[in-house]
Amino acid sequence: MRRIFLIGVLCGVMITAATAFVFAIPANTFHWQMEIWKRGGAAWTFDKDGHFSWRWMVKPIPDAPQKKRIIVPPHQENVSLEWL
Repeated sequence: MRRIFLIGVLCGVMITAATAFVFAIPANTFHWQMEIWKRGGAAWTFDKDGHFSWRWMVKPIPDAPQKKRIIVPPHQENVSLEWL
């Protein structure tokens, strides 16, 4: 029983460490803070009900440039087609 308990504790510690390494540590580096700033900025905010949450202050700027609109010429009604 003791061995099973210790194995479970070890698995929990490993999962917690992996989660911290993947999510918490990169979020605190200057590189990611600058990425957030360049994309429009975000901050911790309170809503009108008092809930505390992370929120983009403006719509994030995408990595890829926006595609240009394609203008299709109007369809001509009086076009005659001849079959050869």
